[in-house]
Amino acid sequence: MTSSDTATQRDSAIEQHSIDYVPAAERHGKVWHQGPFWFTGNFVLPTMVAGFVGASMGLSVGYSVLAIVLGVGAGTFFMAFHANQGPRMGLPQMIQSRAQFGSRGSTVPFAATVFVYVGFLVFDTVLAKQGLGLLLPGGELFWYPVLIALSIVIAVVGHDLLHFVQRWLTYLLVVVFAVLTVVAIVHFGSTPVAADVPAATAGWDLTAFLVQFSLAAGYNISYSVYVSDYTRYLPANVPARGLITAVYAGAAFSAVWLMSLGAILASYLPDPDPILALRQVGDLLFPGFGLIVVMASVLALISIMGVNAYGAMLTGASALDGFRSVRPTVRLRIIGLTVVGLISLVVALLIPDDYIGSFNNFVLMMLYFLVPWTAVNLVDFYFVRRGKYAIAEILKPDGIYGRWAWRGVTAYVIGFAAMIPFFSTSFYTGPVAKALGGADFSFVVGLTVSGVLYLLFSRTLDHEAEATARAASEAELEGALR
Repeated sequence: MTSSDTATQRDSAIEQHSIDYVPAAERHGKVWHQGPFWFTGNFVLPTMVAGFVGASMGLSVGYSVLAIVLGVGAGTFFMAFHANQGPRMGLPQMIQSRAQFGSRGSTVPFAATVFVYVGFLVFDTVLAKQGLGLLLPGGELFWYPVLIALSIVIAVVGHDLLHFVQRWLTYLLVVVFAVLTVVAIVHFGSTPVAADVPAATAGWDLTAFLVQFSLAAGYNISYSVYVSDYTRYLPANVPARGLITAVYAGAAFSAVWLMSLGAILASYLPDPDPILALRQVGDLLFPGFGLIVVMASVLALISIMGVNAYGAMLTGASALDGFRSVRPTVRLRIIGLTVVGLISLVVALLIPDDYIGSFNNFVLMMLYFLVPWTAVNLVDFYFVRRGKYAIAEILKPDGIYGRWAWRGVTAYVIGFAAMIPFFSTSFYTGPVAKALGGADFSFVVGLTVSGVLYLLFSRTLDHEAEATARAASEAELEGALR
């Protein structure tokens, strides 16, 4: 690639990169931008729905918020440490997994990741349509394709537009939801509790506390699959501490805020619907403010739909490239996004009306599939290879990292299997979880087993051979640009 090619890519309104390496000459952005990006990325209605569960199981508002704070704090810790991988490696998040799993072995976590992206796209689409239905005519067959198409357009333009939209939406969301939160606290704190709402009988319940904790942790751990996608354009020398802190603060603050608001609404409203609950509480300030809150939420949903579509495209292309080499072009992004959109549309049309129950199971399934991956990936980056990779070899399906890397695949599979007795969902409860009254400790088990096993397996890695490959890789990736 020549310097003029690099300038053209940097100046183009449409992002040119896909699953390939971002050269140093094209790196840009500021660390603080990560804060508002992840704040808005997490400040969406599914986040609020994740805060419903504690109250629905009889947990008081205070204990629900405590479980949320602890769960979000734990889950975001793992998610935020992935942020440092982007600028060091210059690659999207999931293709980095080839170093631990191999170019074809990585399809194991890739499949789980696509499931996460499509799942969020579906739930976001359903909620956005419900919100728009309060103001505009049209049914599912009209709004679902329109919303998904809009998210695809945003994702085609790519990285910089997603950052821009997320950053500026932060200001709107903070103002609107700060007012709504004050209204909710004042109203529900001064209104006698009705006999038909959960708050009337709420209190302490260990099982409910642990379920809310696990959902909060799993929800933010699920963002691990996104992180490097939106930090990979930063210069390689940005300070790790500042970057991790910015991501952690943005993602944790918004999750705690919105899940806690969800806990309040679920405690004082019988069987709350997220859209109708926002409108009902907002209108307590003045008629029409509830609709303003809902429309602000819809904008945030459309934005994060673009983020999800973009990530699904990158992950799907990475998986395909492990079996058949693909060129990382704008055309590839458009084709990949169209496929993702069509799959999401079909699932959205088929999803049952009781999507809140489906959503809670979905979050738990994300936790189960992603926890072993995040353990292996972070242990490799921070303790085994210490951030030093032959990037050009990762991009080659038959490079030094191999097609099937037994260490990562084995640690993942054993870690996942170790979690099964601790699973607790509406359709399956493991024997250990059943003995604990439905409490779910599976993510602790998965993190520990997969992380420790991978660390032990990696003792036999040939670091000298990889060091030689790293030197050649740097010359291959950056030499032509100097």
